[in-house]
Amino acid sequence: MKTRRRTGALVVAAALASCSILLAAPAGAAPAITHELGDVVSTRDLPPELWIPGSSAATVLTYVTTDTFGDKALSTGTVFLPQGTAPEGGWPVVSWAHGTSGLDDSCAPSVVGPALPERDLPYLANWIAQGFAVVASDYAGLGTPGLQAYLDGRTTAHNVVDMVKAGRNYSPDLAKSWVAVGQSQGGGAAIYTARYATEFGGPDLDYRGAVGTGTPAYIEKLISIGGPGVPPVALPAGLTSYVAYIIAALRYSHPELGLDSILTPIGQKYAARAETTCVADFEAELDGVAVGDFFTAPLTSLPNFTAVLDDYMAMPEAGFDKPFFMGHGLRDIDVPFPTTAAYVARLTANGQPVTFRTYDADHSGALVASVADTIPFVEQQLLR
Repeated sequence: MKTRRRTGALVVAAALASCSILLAAPAGAAPAITHELGDVVSTRDLPPELWIPGSSAATVLTYVTTDTFGDKALSTGTVFLPQGTAPEGGWPVVSWAHGTSGLDDSCAPSVVGPALPERDLPYLANWIAQGFAVVASDYAGLGTPGLQAYLDGRTTAHNVVDMVKAGRNYSPDLAKSWVAVGQSQGGGAAIYTARYATEFGGPDLDYRGAVGTGTPAYIEKLISIGGPGVPPVALPAGLTSYVAYIIAALRYSHPELGLDSILTPIGQKYAARAETTCVADFEAELDGVAVGDFFTAPLTSLPNFTAVLDDYMAMPEAGFDKPFFMGHGLRDIDVPFPTTAAYVARLTANGQPVTFRTYDADHSGALVASVADTIPFVEQQLLR
């Protein structure tokens, strides 16, 4: 793990060293970013072992986006091109939103690949084979200065949209037409992006729709019940890791909440470990650890906690301007099916253009099974 973290840090340092957009700043102050959203400030080759199968090229970009504080920030992300000659107008674009990998720079997909390469790389190869370019943000703070704002919907939507801008700025072979696609954490990011893609992308992009599988929804309602002894038993380690990542990201994004004031020594330990440990290793550490042991008082005892949490991570329920697809596994225990089903019911009641499919599968299985539905769905949106 230490070697991987050093590698990630060296990649980030090299990117920052080449950024002519950064102005000189007083010691201790963050350098100001003077270029526009989507501008590319440096590039590097992606190691071949991390390529999506079937790609003809893969390049890591450092680009300008927005962080959790609403300021310009840097993110990294990768552009994958299909084989052959681009069609007239360029390759249509899938902006891939990755699932949970961790918060440390060493966890960035452009540094070590996806957290589940055996699932994600073959899945993304389906899009490459269909003639889509894939652009894939690491998200601001994951491989760049700051901390990833885990499950911060609005910030991640900016990162996903600006990655499309960056890809087009880098390669003339990318079309204006694009869709957002994501799984798990990235499923939430893709659907949140669907709500704001037209606004954030502006006239330079042609957003057509989105796909989210394993989409976390109403998770803020589950987090809000947290407190001493709640829940009274240890959750599956994967769920515990998600909670710890949320706590770590929240205390970074919203220090005014004072989360540290209600964290036990155990809670402090795992919030700190969340900032430095990638998901597979973190889940192993958390086996048998109870989330209820993280807190000395209910989370809702913190002033304005519920309102801040809702603003940070609650999924949008209206305002979608293009069709979008959601798929979920009936046997999903990573992102509970009932909460996502309740969200879809609210979307439907609000007249939103959602298509929902269920699969007799678990969290990862639903992503794999959805391909038969999602590729035709996206192709239909591109014909509009």
